[in-house]
Amino acid sequence: MYDTIVIGAGFAGATIARELAERKGEKVLLLEQRDHIGGNAYDCLDENGVLIHQYGPHIFHTGSKRVYDYLSRFTGWQVYQHRVLARYTPEGGLMPVPFNLTSLRIAMGDEKGAELERKLLEQYGPETKVSVLKLRENPDPDIRALADYVYEHVFVHYTVKQWGTPPEEIDPATIARVPVFLSRDDRYFQDPYQGIPEKGYTALFEKLLDHPGIEVVTGCPAESRVTFREDGVITLDGEPFEGKVIYTGALDELFGLKYGRLPYRTLDFQFERYDREYFQPCATVNYTVSEDYTRITEFKYFLDQKLPGTTIVKEYSKAYTGEAGQIPYYAIINPENLALYGQYKALAGKYKGLYLLGRLAEYKYYNMDAITLKALELADQLIGE
Repeated sequence: MYDTIVIGAGFAGATIARELAERKGEKVLLLEQRDHIGGNAYDCLDENGVLIHQYGPHIFHTGSKRVYDYLSRFTGWQVYQHRVLARYTPEGGLMPVPFNLTSLRIAMGDEKGAELERKLLEQYGPETKVSVLKLRENPDPDIRALADYVYEHVFVHYTVKQWGTPPEEIDPATIARVPVFLSRDDRYFQDPYQGIPEKGYTALFEKLLDHPGIEVVTGCPAESRVTFREDGVITLDGEPFEGKVIYTGALDELFGLKYGRLPYRTLDFQFERYDREYFQPCATVNYTVSEDYTRITEFKYFLDQKLPGTTIVKEYSKAYTGEAGQIPYYAIINPENLALYGQYKALAGKYKGLYLLGRLAEYKYYNMDAITLKALELADQLIGE
């Protein structure tokens, strides 16, 4: 009856389901354990009429015209350029992040900031991104001191909260990726295509999955219908299934944690309502030196909603334990964990027709655009184009 089973209705699963149904004429069964489509990009109106992102803020941005054009089939776009401020002092001082020339003047004052700006532009050129690690290697003591300032006030405490890692255990490769942007462009992203789906992400997914070849079943844990037998046979409703299975969930959980749990960080969200027009000066404020939460997001900014009150969410990061209600968000990438993932991947390789797609199935971090492109490329491969 079905040519393909897709497990998971986020960007990975929904895109591959649509492609196989539309371009190859397949009959696709899409199983989603939550009671809604859209994965972590799911949005909905709260009781006050604010369109909130239930699982944290999602801002679409991409350099891929293919991805932008593809998703534009299913949504129009609200023009939105994401800007993030860092609360870099306990007293409430705010500066743009990533740290840029505007941040430099705020942090160092006009006179010292101007001198540092001159040195940075002379050595690295305008509109460039220079890593903190590279700045720390500069022979000029003022530039090295600036690198230390950015590390202390923007990076280290935020990272400790986000990953639960003591400062001395932070991977130097992570520090190397922390940029100082020699520009006054205060946008968080510089991609050519940016925006928010004009009617929200859930509306985008509804159109994406609106195809006669796709049957969507929500509130359905995959294991209630699909089994992966130890003899390498996949069954659907107890009968051997000969088609393709595209799995987008956590790979360790697919095999009952046989080799142990893959480590992730999870997030707790605390939503709060305020009877004022706005709570903060932009959509997202990162708390880089104070508070237990990592950031506050105010949703009205995304679609410029004109409402008398506002809704915010505070994010708290903690270790994922697999307890009820927890969601694995961020894979903790290190050699030991990748070796453990490799054991599960080898086990998955015993099943003919099983494809792993997405951040959980592949134990990687993907932005929305990157996983959409990955799904399109897998579709190309399966369709033979």
